[in-house]
Amino acid sequence: MEHSNEVYYSIREIIERHPSCLFGVADISYSDYYSQYKCALVIAVAHKKIMTKDNYIEEELEELICEARKECDEIISNVAVFCRKNNIDYHIPPMVQKSEKSLIAPFSYKFAAVNAGLGWIGKNDLLITEKYGPRVRLSAILIDFDLPTGKPIKHSKCDDNCIYCVEACPYNYIRGVCWDINKYRDELIDYHSCNAKRSLFLKKHGRKNACGLCMVSCPSGHTTWKI
Repeated sequence: MEHSNEVYYSIREIIERHPSCLFGVADISYSDYYSQYKCALVIAVAHKKIMTKDNYIEEELEELICEARKECDEIISNVAVFCRKNNIDYHIPPMVQKSEKSLIAPFSYKFAAVNAGLGWIGKNDLLITEKYGPRVRLSAILIDFDLPTGKPIKHSKCDDNCIYCVEACPYNYIRGVCWDINKYRDELIDYHSCNAKRSLFLKKHGRKNACGLCMVSCPSGHTTWKI
C-alpha cells in the first residue's frame, strides 16, 4: 500500500469506528521531528458527558478525562498497528512534559491540532473545537508518510468579549487574551501557577486535581452534540 489516498482512507476507516473522535493531519515542518516524520495525525476524542459549571463534580470530570484518554490510546494503537503492517515508520510522542519546571512536552498536541485545522486555542489555553468545544482529549502519532494535511487555524474564533473561562478561574490565572498562532502559552495563562495549585492534590489523592473549571464554563460546543 503506497498511494497516499489509500493510506489516508485506511486510517480514516480506523478512526471512524469511533463516532465521537475528530481527526486531522498536520504539516509538522515547524517541528524538530520533521527530519524523521512527514506529518502528524492528530485526534480529539469527546468526553462522554457534557459537563458544565451547573453539574460540575471534579471526580466525575477526572473520570471523563480518563475515559477519553483510554479511547485515544486505543485509536492511536490501532493506527500504529496499521503502520507496522504497511512498513510505515511512526512515533507516538508522549503527551506529558519531561520536566515539572519547564512544563513543555516534546511535541505539542494542541499546536499540532490547530495546524491540522481541528480547532483554535481559547483564552483558557485549551483547544476549542467547533463541535465539542474544549471537552476533548487529544493525542497524536507522527507518521513518515505524505498524507493530505489540514488547513491551519491561525486566529481564535472566540468572542472577544467572552470571559466565562476567565471568571471561572478562582485564582485569576487566565489573562483574558485572545489567541493567535504566534501567541505563547504564558501570554494566555499563568500555567506554572495553575500546575502548582493542581499539584497540591497529589499528596492526598495521588494525582493532580483535574480542576477544569475553565473548561466546563466554556459555552462552545454545549448545544451541538450528544453522545
